[in-house]
Amino acid sequence: MNSLLETGKRARAASRVLGCTTTAQRNDALYAVADTLDAHCTDILTENEKDLAAARSNGMTESLQDRLRLTEERIASIAGAVRFVAKLEDPVGRVLGGGSRPNGLKIEKVSVPLGVVGMIYEARPNVTVDAAALCLKSANACILRGGKEAICSNMAFANLMRDAIETAGLPRDCVQLVEDTTRASAADLMTLDGYLDALIPRGGKGLIRSVVENASVPVIETGAGNCHIYVDASADLEMAVRICDNAKTSRPSVCNAVETVLVHRDIAPAFLPRLKAALDSHAVELRGCVRTAALIGGVVPATELDYATEFDDYILALRVVDSLDEAIEHIQKYTTGHSEAILTNDYTNAQAFTARVDAAAVYINASTRFTDGGEFGFGAEIGISTQKLHARGPMGLAELCSCKYIVTGNGQIR
Repeated sequence: MNSLLETGKRARAASRVLGCTTTAQRNDALYAVADTLDAHCTDILTENEKDLAAARSNGMTESLQDRLRLTEERIASIAGAVRFVAKLEDPVGRVLGGGSRPNGLKIEKVSVPLGVVGMIYEARPNVTVDAAALCLKSANACILRGGKEAICSNMAFANLMRDAIETAGLPRDCVQLVEDTTRASAADLMTLDGYLDALIPRGGKGLIRSVVENASVPVIETGAGNCHIYVDASADLEMAVRICDNAKTSRPSVCNAVETVLVHRDIAPAFLPRLKAALDSHAVELRGCVRTAALIGGVVPATELDYATEFDDYILALRVVDSLDEAIEHIQKYTTGHSEAILTNDYTNAQAFTARVDAAAVYINASTRFTDGGEFGFGAEIGISTQKLHARGPMGLAELCSCKYIVTGNGQIR
């Protein structure tokens, strides 16, 4: 805890400096970060290969290795996201509301940084850069604690970013990485009272539950993604197959990948064989209900646990339902409140679905894979909140700000 207390003190000091910086100063630091990542791509890949070698020796699944893997293209994309964040409107200092009172007081509600943001996350090293960029733009210091699977990659990213930030004239302690990946360091970060203004867990259900249950600092809960797609009786078959295939196979290890497809009984005989043909090319394991198994072969009987599971793998649960109501009841029972979709040409059913399904993102005729800060135009995301206070859905710059009231008078007393 002593080392984390020192980290917290340095982060608090850095946040006070950041709070007085200009938009141009923070943008210059972000551009310096992006340029540094591009210039040191080979060094980052060397460190990433160390993580991948350890993952292979530990038997990590290929889909999870893909989540860990960096390439020249992915590093260029990460650097590009940093530049995109730099170009976004500054979220700090915006007047959110206010007015004049009858007694002459002028009240302004102004956006301000949260202060120091902590993150505990797993596997994906790009999160290190995304979180740091968003925090820097919004004038927040950050303390990042990634998983052991990506420690070499995370250290490479963090050290390069800290050097770039310092070169740009800002405190290098704006961004700090906890290099101890034991459970003890996570527990210490959860109780860093007085130094963390918000803690964001990002990863699997077990990690998120542990943080929510054990943290004494304020937590913004991000959720596991047990996402559903309901294929309505009126859905376009070709479009439905394309969307379901994309939502499952484009990157199955991420939280916005679909885990269960619900199919209306009227369209199931025509749709399910087409879907299976598309998924077979990716060797997706299908787990389905009795009616699903009667329509397509090679289906493993689905259990209650299958419908409640975020697989993060090439596995998909299937169920044939009799109605929109039955589909919604299934989603209401198993949803994690992340992303849910309906594929339909029926306007009434689409409106009923969006009204009754309670999730951070609800789609009509589109893949759940779009629940992402970059795809939503935020440049990056620090997490996808499935709670309702104070943020919900992909969290960008605005969600990393709080507010304060500035009240101007001319001698008023009460």
